[in-house]
Amino acid sequence: MAKTESFRASLDKQPDEVASMFDGVAKRYDLTNTVLTGGLDRYWRWATRQALALRPGERVLDLAAGTGVSTAEFAKSGAWCVATDFSQGMLAAGRFRKLPMVAGDATALPFADGVFDAVAISYGLRNVSDPDAAMRELLRVTKPGGRLVIAEFSTPVFGPFRTIYMEYLMRALPRVARAVSSNPDAYVYLAESIRAWPNQPQLAMRIADAGWSEVKWRNLTGGIVALHRGYKLG
Repeated sequence: MAKTESFRASLDKQPDEVASMFDGVAKRYDLTNTVLTGGLDRYWRWATRQALALRPGERVLDLAAGTGVSTAEFAKSGAWCVATDFSQGMLAAGRFRKLPMVAGDATALPFADGVFDAVAISYGLRNVSDPDAAMRELLRVTKPGGRLVIAEFSTPVFGPFRTIYMEYLMRALPRVARAVSSNPDAYVYLAESIRAWPNQPQLAMRIADAGWSEVKWRNLTGGIVALHRGYKLG
């Protein structure tokens, strides 16, 4: 049974702990994200879809899709999109969206080689026990010439704002989460994981080391979020 109160994963990111934690926040996860970001999550999803440059009929993997809210955004392009997540609770909470959903581990994806035109992972890579293995798996399931977009919380580029933002993460975010989340302690972990995550150039280097080419990034909202994009050479 999933733990739903006073439980957060540790930063060593044991898969069963992380999955249990997300099971516990699934019911109100999308609402909590909208409140905590002041509605910016909607803009970030739109920007991620634009970065993917999807076309009707393409096959798209949305990894760490949670309840499928990002998958639904991508599907507006006319592409065929499948949501994959290792939290059964998150997928169950998004069943009402009537999207293809597959439970799966980011480090051992349940898909054949070269089946997707594009792959994306939004705010989930930092929760994987081995992010580099996950990026290699995403490369494996992508067709030659296909593309990757990673949307992830990152490092604000303006120093004074960066200081304020980091204080918000560690102090205000958990307090706000207590008012709206079904498992507010999980947001302590989420704040810690954001602070521990590589900055934009560091992540770009890791994406390239995983085999992706032409890796670039674009900052959103002053670097609170960064969109990293890469291609699989044919």
